[in-house]
Amino acid sequence: MKTNAYKIKLGIFVTFGLLILFVIIFFIGSNQNLFRSKFEINTHFRNVSGLQIGGEVRFSGISVGTIENIEIINDSTVNVTALLDQHVKKFIKQDSKASITASGVIGDKILMISQGSPNSSEIKAGASIKSIEPVEFDDILSSIKISAENAEVITDELATMLIDINEGEGTLGKLLNDEDVAKDMEQTMENLRQGSKGLQQNMEAAKHNFLLRGYFKKKEREKEKARKEAEEAAKKQADKK
Repeated sequence: MKTNAYKIKLGIFVTFGLLILFVIIFFIGSNQNLFRSKFEINTHFRNVSGLQIGGEVRFSGISVGTIENIEIINDSTVNVTALLDQHVKKFIKQDSKASITASGVIGDKILMISQGSPNSSEIKAGASIKSIEPVEFDDILSSIKISAENAEVITDELATMLIDINEGEGTLGKLLNDEDVAKDMEQTMENLRQGSKGLQQNMEAAKHNFLLRGYFKKKEREKEKARKEAEEAAKKQADKK
């Protein structure tokens, strides 16, 4: 009796364990889309930038598949094979492009497929699409370093120039610190003001000269006519509204 009871308990335990295993396999398969119809596409990169087999593939920000294989073709070409869900095949065009990006600031690398043009035909299973080479983090740091060095050089040169100006060195420094030059500039501005005042007085005198009076009256009539035309045009525009 004890032996039979033990066998029954063992059978229940094994059955329960197998049931749990099937449930786990089902959920893992559903999460990894193992039970859906698939198709393959290929793309080529010079550098896959840390992309790994099993990595995620996204289209329009949605997970649509995984990286099936990464193979080195030659010293400058790496082929990436992606396994995608069949239902997104109609949305991926022949002119779609693949790029490698990170899922977050420091997240895993994923393959991103861009939307193609509406007029392009649907991609075929096993076909290749063009790629966009990833920008390496080291390249970004190198560019920032060069920009910082250039900014430092410019700052040093500006500081040196300002010091020379304050000390009266160089042409600009001498001009700004020379009292005689400052006085000459002040006198020049005063002469310009006086000349402008004299010109205004001459114009007023010319308006009262009987030889030029007709000319100035004609100009005033033209100015008045232009003003009235502008007012009429504005009024018509307001009436239309």
